[in-house]
Amino acid sequence: MAGGVKKPVNIFKLKDLGEPKNVFNWRLWFAVISFGLLGAARGVDEGLISGAFNSKDFQRTINYSSYGDVERTNIKANVSAMVQIGSVGGALFAFVICDRIGRIWATRQLCLLWILGIAIFMGNGGSVGAVYAGRFIAGLGVGQTPVVGPIYGNIAEIAPASIRGLCTCIFTGFVYVGIVLAYFTNYGAQINLGDSTHVRWLAPTSLHIIFAGLIFILTFFQYESPRFLIKQGRHDEATETMAHIRHLPVDDPYVLSEINAIRTAHEEELEATMGSSWYGVLKEMFLIPSNLYRLYLSAMVQFLSQWSGAGSITLYAPDLFKLLGITGQNESLLVTGVFGIVKFVSAVLCALFLVDVIGRKRALLLGITLQAISMIYVAGFLTAVPELGVEDDYVLPAAEASASRGAIAMIYISGCGWALGWNSMQYLLTAELFPLRIRALSTSIVMTLHFVNQYGNSRAVPNMLLPTAQGGISPMGTFWFFGAITIVGGLWVWFFVPETGGRSLESMDRLFELPWYKIGRHGNEDAERKDEAFNEKAGMDPEAEQVEIVGAKRAGGDSHV
Repeated sequence: MAGGVKKPVNIFKLKDLGEPKNVFNWRLWFAVISFGLLGAARGVDEGLISGAFNSKDFQRTINYSSYGDVERTNIKANVSAMVQIGSVGGALFAFVICDRIGRIWATRQLCLLWILGIAIFMGNGGSVGAVYAGRFIAGLGVGQTPVVGPIYGNIAEIAPASIRGLCTCIFTGFVYVGIVLAYFTNYGAQINLGDSTHVRWLAPTSLHIIFAGLIFILTFFQYESPRFLIKQGRHDEATETMAHIRHLPVDDPYVLSEINAIRTAHEEELEATMGSSWYGVLKEMFLIPSNLYRLYLSAMVQFLSQWSGAGSITLYAPDLFKLLGITGQNESLLVTGVFGIVKFVSAVLCALFLVDVIGRKRALLLGITLQAISMIYVAGFLTAVPELGVEDDYVLPAAEASASRGAIAMIYISGCGWALGWNSMQYLLTAELFPLRIRALSTSIVMTLHFVNQYGNSRAVPNMLLPTAQGGISPMGTFWFFGAITIVGGLWVWFFVPETGGRSLESMDRLFELPWYKIGRHGNEDAERKDEAFNEKAGMDPEAEQVEIVGAKRAGGDSHV
């Protein structure tokens, strides 16, 4: 290999090693699905709350009609966004819980918080305050799901490098499973139960409890993350757990190479920081340029994705379809349900055929392009018909009907782009970027920013849609704003985001060794060159290295090389 007969294998890209067939087994998929179900927490809430709130029985329950127009707008925005503001707190303290009690118990406690909050919401007794409180407490649980699940939990940390994108995107897929189920449960309840009974909104809301209870039960069949066990100094247990998940013997070369890589990365981090306190972790995050750049990448992903508007379109889909010409509550709920299916299918296609095939960056740029085209079309349509959403008694002329259908189709396309792009990458990129030592705190900070921006957007959109005379920027202005942010996001991704696909979590540092302004465009080429130079210099044959590790292990030596 070193003599130039053939190109050296890149030991920093695990997919180049040829993962054993046993790695892709039912234990892996069972674990990935069990923790991926946490995505349904957000999906159910985003797909459910607007339709449930629009129920005439729910509005009678909280005396909604007794408030003025602007007050009603604020109440609706607060009820919809209260889970997001609770999620800010949940994401912020999730890292402490994960570090102290592990991923399994962290999952259990968030499920209990989630159930408690929904129970308070369902038994509100007509009090708007109780509605707010219940949704805030549920948010404390929901806010932990993207930290405990795809990022710091058992998905990214147990997935083989070659399918880590697919495994992490399963979390996103379950977001859309939750959305679709919530949309159609609202539609079915409206059609079959009418709007004169509490069951009309209680039955759909019970989806929260069903998913939380199912996830809670599944945790008793799962194992703790090997990376968490290494961090706790439980090396033998980590090796046994990794072997179990990989369906391989504990002395298998592949298992030992993975454990060795995790131990090496962790010990290098400890040595570099000399085991410093949480204050030292903060210094690592903000004073080491490569870590600061990763934090910057993750923070910008959260800001640009949330303010592109796609999340609020999901949240307020029935209202937006009505705005674009869909009449009747039943029709609006049905069209909304189809919207959920489009997003779910797009997420599946992204997970199976794009994110690990064409790469994270190309999939993201493709999704952003579709989303930008859609936002600009809808904004142009609303500019041509500025009375829509502004004048209550305005009737769309027949001549504009085809343009209206085009705008509705563009909302579907925007959902497809969101699923292919931002919504998958806001979790996946964050899951992959950070070293083990700062992963807990970094991802919690990033997910806190995620929910801060999600809260800000979901809280602002109802007011943004108001006419300018009532303090809004009108529907037309709202969609032009979304289009502008989406275009800015695409340019930013092109210049600043490197490709992370195929690399082990322990080898991401090589992507961030260039000056910050070169990383997005040239980081991957530089990392490949350094990988090959290191391999050639060391004369490393991965298979020979693994055999050496196995021999040392069987001789009773340390498996750390």
